[in-house]
Amino acid sequence: MILSGVQQAGKPGYPWLVFLHGFSGDCREWQAVGKQLSDYPRLYLDLPGHGESGEITVTGFDEMSNLLIRTLLSYNILKFWLVGYSLGGRIAMFHACQRPKGLLGVIVEGGHPGLRDENERTARRVSDHRWATRFRTEPLEKVFTDWYQQPVFASLTDHQRKTLIALRSQNNGATLAKMLEATSLAVQPDLRAAISVCNFPFDYIYGERDQKFAALAAELDAVRHAIPNAGHNAHRENPDAVAACLAQILRLRIKDTL
Repeated sequence: MILSGVQQAGKPGYPWLVFLHGFSGDCREWQAVGKQLSDYPRLYLDLPGHGESGEITVTGFDEMSNLLIRTLLSYNILKFWLVGYSLGGRIAMFHACQRPKGLLGVIVEGGHPGLRDENERTARRVSDHRWATRFRTEPLEKVFTDWYQQPVFASLTDHQRKTLIALRSQNNGATLAKMLEATSLAVQPDLRAAISVCNFPFDYIYGERDQKFAALAAELDAVRHAIPNAGHNAHRENPDAVAACLAQILRLRIKDTL
C-alpha cells in the first residue's frame, strides 16, 4: 500500500521536493507553488483519506510515517526535502523526527508542533470528535461553511472562503473523518524537543497575519519566514511569495551540494 501522487521532472542532480497538503486538500494544493521550482523534481502526494488515496487509512502518526517511507521508496526517491502545510506540516515534522534515510531538510507552513497541556489535548479530542461526526453525517458544504469560520481562517476574504468551501466539499466526508481523528493534535506528540536535537535544516513559513502560528514558530528551533499579505493559508493567498521564499531557502541550503 502506497500513497497516490503526481510526479514532475526536474534537472539531474537536484533533490526531490515532496509536498504534503493540509486537511481536506489533495495533490493539487501545492502545484501552483511547485511549478515555479521547476529545477527540482517534485512529488505531490494525496494523504490518506484524500484524493486518489481516499481508500487508504492510518491509525496514527507512526503508521503514517511508515507509509511515507514505503511511498518514497516506491518512487525511488532517495534524497528529498519535505514541504508540508498544516496537517502536512505536522506529518513532515513527525516524520523528520524519526530521522528517515535520505531526508535533507524540512519546510513547514503553518504546522502545529504539538500540544503541551493535557487539558488542551482533552479539549482538542472532544472538538475533533465533534467535527469528525459532522463530516460523517452532514452535507460537506454545510460543514466546511462552519469550518472556515474558525479564527485561524479569519484573514480569508469572502471570495477565498467560498472558493475553498466549494473545493473541499468534493471530498468524502467519512474518509476525512477517519484521518482527522487518526492525526488529531490530541494524539500528536509535542515535537519541540525532538526537533531541537535533529540535525536537518528546518525552515518555518507563516502568513504575516497569522498571529497564532507566528507565535508557535517562535517556539521552534527553526529559521522563520513571514509571508506578506497572507494569513494561515499563505501558499494559496500569496503563492508567488511562498514560491520565492522556498526558492531562496533551497538555494541557500543546497548550493554546495549540487
